[in-house]
Amino acid sequence: MHPAPLQRPLYGSARRPGCAPQPEHRTSSAAWLQGVLAMFEAEGLDVPALLHDAGFDPASVRHQNARFPVDEITLLWQHAVARAGRPTLGLDRMLAATHSRIGTVGHAMACSADLGEALQCLARYMAVISDATAFSLAADARGCWLVMDHTGGSLPIPRQRVEYALLTVLMQCRWLTRRELEPLAMEFVHPAPADDRRHREAFGCTPRFGAQANRMLLAAADLALPLPTHQHELGQMQAQLLDTQLERLGQTTTSTLVCAEIARRLPQGEPRRQDVAQGLGLAERTLQRRLQAESVSFQALLERTRSELARQYLAQARYSLTEVADLLGFVDTSNFFRACRRWFGMPPAQYRAQLWESEAAAAPLN
Repeated sequence: MHPAPLQRPLYGSARRPGCAPQPEHRTSSAAWLQGVLAMFEAEGLDVPALLHDAGFDPASVRHQNARFPVDEITLLWQHAVARAGRPTLGLDRMLAATHSRIGTVGHAMACSADLGEALQCLARYMAVISDATAFSLAADARGCWLVMDHTGGSLPIPRQRVEYALLTVLMQCRWLTRRELEPLAMEFVHPAPADDRRHREAFGCTPRFGAQANRMLLAAADLALPLPTHQHELGQMQAQLLDTQLERLGQTTTSTLVCAEIARRLPQGEPRRQDVAQGLGLAERTLQRRLQAESVSFQALLERTRSELARQYLAQARYSLTEVADLLGFVDTSNFFRACRRWFGMPPAQYRAQLWESEAAAAPLN
């Protein structure tokens, strides 16, 4: 089996308006990266060599307050999968439970009254861990979908990073509740692997692949489970610390939640502001006021979310241009073509060809 070619980012793309930070500035925390590297080491990888291959300064990784651009993390995962020689890297419950490091966010989650409240805390403060990751909750008759979307870079996010992230959320839920809970369902955007045995073992159910979102369904009874570590006053203190960290990151929390809700609704058509407000549990006027305070409009967030998702979908050959237009909520392909000219300065087919040429140029690096 030959590892997939490593992909390098396209440079020189114009910065676009929208919710801060800009895509090329989206980052993950050093603490989270250190946990991922510890997992790689436990998987038998030579981490110093891996960091060298991916162009990382090992000293920078040890700085607790450092942040790393999303494309650098993507390249690291690509090199790790290539070195490991297997596409299921990280699909191990014990490793996900042992090496995930979410710091203050995890402390705040543990102070919550129940699991549902803890997951709301994770959604609010995910940017502290990585502002390239959008985590949201979507109600379902059986419980709640935990939806995860990685955005903000010029490279497609490796499937392994998505799978590992969702697995760490599952293991965090099990630790918080002290229960061996299992998801009711798992869905992934990427195609089905030749053998999904490792996925079934990791997630405790048979995932559905080729779905419209990367998400996990938890039962309503599990969400209502009380947490034995609940401490209201300590939780408020942790939230204040996290709010400060968000401000330092320049993270516009409401904008981030709006982007995630837009992304979730786009396959059903262009979402209206009032629908997004309802999905976030806000009055439309409240949402409008909060966005005005952050100096950003709903239309700019819609444009921003669509452009980032377009970049990801066009990098994947399995989507036709018509399918991409549908996934982005456009009523017809002509509107999608005009939007691509705004975002990328060229029609979608030409931009897709540019992405694929970049991938092909990186092939000799294997």
